[in-house]
Amino acid sequence: MNLSDQMWAAQAAREPGERPFVMIEVVFDFICPWCLIGKRNLGTAVSRFTGLRPDVQVKVLWRSRQLLPYTPLDGLPYQAFYRDRLGSPDAVAARRAQVQRAGHDAGIEFAFDRIEVLPNTAAAHNVSYFAASRGNEFQRAALIDRLFTAYFMEGANIGDRQVLERIGLECGLEQQGLKDHLTEPGRLADPTGRRVLHTDPQVSGVPHFLFNAGYSLSGAHSPDAFIRAMELAIQS
Repeated sequence: MNLSDQMWAAQAAREPGERPFVMIEVVFDFICPWCLIGKRNLGTAVSRFTGLRPDVQVKVLWRSRQLLPYTPLDGLPYQAFYRDRLGSPDAVAARRAQVQRAGHDAGIEFAFDRIEVLPNTAAAHNVSYFAASRGNEFQRAALIDRLFTAYFMEGANIGDRQVLERIGLECGLEQQGLKDHLTEPGRLADPTGRRVLHTDPQVSGVPHFLFNAGYSLSGAHSPDAFIRAMELAIQS
């Protein structure tokens, strides 16, 4: 039984008067700016919600899903990829302006012009799993946030193992264990780097947020929307 199943079982078995909890499962990928915006807004919402409802325990679980799993392991030219994908430099500029506005409201200043490589994110997701196995979900969330900021604000290639090792060490991961994890033979045996990291057929995109298996939100919603979803989750 995985952690998610264990928590559902615990919720079902909770005795009257026991402290209720909200479990929030977040499906994400590192190359999605809306995932970072959603993560920051969710963090704000959880802080506000726990202040309003200190009797409720909130847990956040991170579920990886690659948006572009067949990206070459060495990555692709970032700027050219999005020009081809959206059709013109003007279309790219319009899309980035939209994201910048939403990011600014969440306290994020994206630096798209600094990004040179669109990475394959399989290795980055594997490092986040390593963080969870050697620490806890809080440490994993901190690493995930750092990987996001390294990519979107510093232009770091988070598909590069040396970059991942540096960031992992910055976040307090044990050096030798991290190095062994990154260089383990066969970890990316598929030459495309593809990993089936999340296969729920009901989740068509990222970010996706599931609250106590009863309420879900897709996209980067406001803190108020997340708080409302948590309120509904504990009422069900």
